[in-house]
Amino acid sequence: MPFDETSRADPERHLIRYSGHADFSPEVAVRAAGTSVFTESGRELLDFTSGQMSAILGHSHPAIVSTVREQVAHLDHLHSGMLSPPVVELARRLAGTLPDPLEKALLLTTGAEANEAAVRMAKLVTGRHEIVSFARSWHGMTQAAANATYSAGRKGYGPAAPGNFALPVPDRYRPGVVDTEGSLDWRRQLDLGFELIDAQSVGSLAACLVEPILSSGGVVELPPGYLAALALKCRERGMLLILDEAQTGLCRTGDWYAFQHEGVVPDILTLSKTLGAGLPLAAVLTSPEIEQRAHERGFLFFTTHVNDPLPAAVGNTVLDVLVRDRLDERARRLGTALRGHLDKLAARHDVVGDVRGRGLLLGMELVGDQVLGTGGADRLGAAVTRRCFELGLHMNIVQLPGMGGIFRIAPPLTASDDEVARGAAILDEALTDAARNL
Repeated sequence: MPFDETSRADPERHLIRYSGHADFSPEVAVRAAGTSVFTESGRELLDFTSGQMSAILGHSHPAIVSTVREQVAHLDHLHSGMLSPPVVELARRLAGTLPDPLEKALLLTTGAEANEAAVRMAKLVTGRHEIVSFARSWHGMTQAAANATYSAGRKGYGPAAPGNFALPVPDRYRPGVVDTEGSLDWRRQLDLGFELIDAQSVGSLAACLVEPILSSGGVVELPPGYLAALALKCRERGMLLILDEAQTGLCRTGDWYAFQHEGVVPDILTLSKTLGAGLPLAAVLTSPEIEQRAHERGFLFFTTHVNDPLPAAVGNTVLDVLVRDRLDERARRLGTALRGHLDKLAARHDVVGDVRGRGLLLGMELVGDQVLGTGGADRLGAAVTRRCFELGLHMNIVQLPGMGGIFRIAPPLTASDDEVARGAAILDEALTDAARNL
């Protein structure tokens, strides 16, 4: 069928809008390579979101292109009960990147699907149904994942599943509970959070599902010691600790996994986005003990593309490149450089309230309300995003109720020093222009 020129002129004519109140980007992308996306009009955009926070090796990485071409011609998709060499190999290799006892893997397609499987497994293994997650969490849009998501998408869809509880976010920039010096008292906040959860629980606490660095929740890094204290709360209640490393896993933060920074090993780990480096691949990893218990109780999670060979082959290539190019070290080095650029922007622009994050997952919070009045941060964030796009930089801003706009800054781990500096320079110009014109 020939391409419809009318659709080219009006891409929204036949598309359902799925991003809340946000619009699609103003231009259609036709090609991407490395850290750049190219639009139909011929413009180049630096991609500081790694696609959907996924393309850690950049776009069209030669090794991934080669793997896809070879694998799709050899073995792409199988019945869900059949295994293939790429699947067996990827499960083995993922276990090799993780501490004991995380050595059993289930390969899926998306982060929501992985979290769905993890929650389902936790409920079956514990015989309980209650799930705890952060009040600004994002774990996906499928049923159990959506019920554990509090940052968006909860209104207008009817009742949530019973037994889902929100835990206060330990945000050091906007502390909810403070000590005598006005700093976040995260231990007291955690105690209060679980006091409320215990009061509401019907005695069926199954698991706690959290990100070690909240991304959609505003790039909030858990304070040192918090994850260990949370793990203890879980053990005291017989709960499983599930860590969602969709965006933090596989070298993004400078460690292979963000939880390694704290020395805490979860009961179940979920991976997605970064594992496929832009292709649909996710994983659930757990211990032989938990897997055995789940199997004995009839654990069922059939999906069309479970353990498919094509994405598994891509996952193996991603691991090859991460190891060969030492991208954990590169993420630490580039992250330090980018953080330095952003700190300089914060010193120059009054509307930048905070810079935070780790490695190449950084956040920059705008506080325009103090300068521009109520709603100023939202208006400023939208204006900066538009101006960045006009200047050749794709950025993503999180706007949470009662908070300023927070840029999630996550370029590919393969970005160059010059690209990192150029992106920061564009952001500097966009901040100046947007603040001037509001």
